[in-house]
Amino acid sequence: MDEKQSKSKKHDNINYDVIDRMDSFNAFVKKKNTLLFGITAAFLTFYILLPILAFTSVLQQQAIGSITWVWVYSLALFIMTIILCMIYVKMAGKFDKEAAAVLAEYKKAGVSR
Repeated sequence: MDEKQSKSKKHDNINYDVIDRMDSFNAFVKKKNTLLFGITAAFLTFYILLPILAFTSVLQQQAIGSITWVWVYSLALFIMTIILCMIYVKMAGKFDKEAAAVLAEYKKAGVSR
């Protein structure tokens, strides 16, 4: 039996319906979805505003010397992307621990739940 088959057999014993009914799992999913949808909404809102505002007089004004606000806004998009990625990476470690705790709770309670 190769490694792929042994991993598959290990996961065959898990009753995902039972896990789905666990309060700890549902709280975990809600917390994770809140973060992911929040980050996505912030990114898309800020990103979609660039082409809209770029063709208005708002971002066409000079900020520093001959640099207009559209360039400052574009740089802010890169900075925002880096910050959001850092937040996600930090939170992903916490989510991995929470997922492991949910799985441990499931195994401790037994499959007959």
